[in-house]
Amino acid sequence: MSAVSRTAKPPLEYEVLTDVIDLALWAGQMLLQSGADAARVEETVHRMGTGLGCDWMDILVSPNVLLVTTISGDQFRTKVRRVPRMGVNMTIVDEINHLSRRIDHGELDRLAVRAELRRIDTLHDNYDRWTVVVMVGLACASFSRLFGADWGAFGVTFCAAAIAQWTRQELHKHHFNTFMITAITAFTAGCVASLASVLELSDQPQLALAASVLLLVPGVPLIHSIEDIIYGHVLIGLTRGLIGAILAMCIALGLLLAMGLMGVSGL
Repeated sequence: MSAVSRTAKPPLEYEVLTDVIDLALWAGQMLLQSGADAARVEETVHRMGTGLGCDWMDILVSPNVLLVTTISGDQFRTKVRRVPRMGVNMTIVDEINHLSRRIDHGELDRLAVRAELRRIDTLHDNYDRWTVVVMVGLACASFSRLFGADWGAFGVTFCAAAIAQWTRQELHKHHFNTFMITAITAFTAGCVASLASVLELSDQPQLALAASVLLLVPGVPLIHSIEDIIYGHVLIGLTRGLIGAILAMCIALGLLLAMGLMGVSGL
C-alpha cells in the first residue's frame, strides 16, 4: 500500500484506536476458536480494523495467541489475546465474515460492531441436542451402509453413534479435556457397537465398529492444517496437524479398550 493511501484517513484518537484493536482481537479470537484457517483470521481482522478507521493492521496468528498491531497516523497500538481453545463452529465463522464485510462497506460504527460481536458470542446451536444426537447416529449408520453393512449393523451403528454423541455432549458440558472426551466417546461407541458381534446381530460387525466413531474424525483441523502450511502459516498448521493426529490416536485407544473389554477382535 502506498504512503498516500495509508495517510488518506483521518487519524484516530488514542482511545478510539484502543477500542478498534479490542474489537478486531475479539473477532479474531472467536474465529480461531471456531476453526477458521489462519489466512481467514488475518483477512477478517485486517478488514475490520481498516473498516473502522485504521490505516493498517499487522496480525500474527499462532495456535493459542493472536497478536495485532494497529496503525493510525502516528499512533499505533499492539495487543495480544490468548485463544484458550480450538474447536469447530462454522456458524460463528460465517457470522463474523458477514460482519466484517458490513464493516468494510461502512454500514456499522464501533458501537454497532460491539453489539454484533456480543450477539455472535452468545449464539446458541441451531439445533437442540436431541436432534443432533439422532442425526449423528443416522449419519454414521448411513456410512455403514455405504461401506456395505447389512441392516443389523446399520441399527447397531445408529445406536452406538447416537449414544456416543450424547456422551460427548455431557462431557463437553462438564468441560472435560478434549482428548479425554474423544477417547471416552470412542470407548462408548466401541462398547455399544461391539454388541453386533457379541449378540451376533450382524454378519459384518466390524463395519459397525468402524462407522460408529466417524463422528469423532478431526476433519476440520486436518484440512486446515494442510491449508495453513500451504499459505505459509507453518506453526499453526503443524499444531493443527499434531492435534488431529492425537485425536486420531485417542479414537484408536478408545476403540481398542472397548474391544478388549467386550472380547471382540478383527476390526
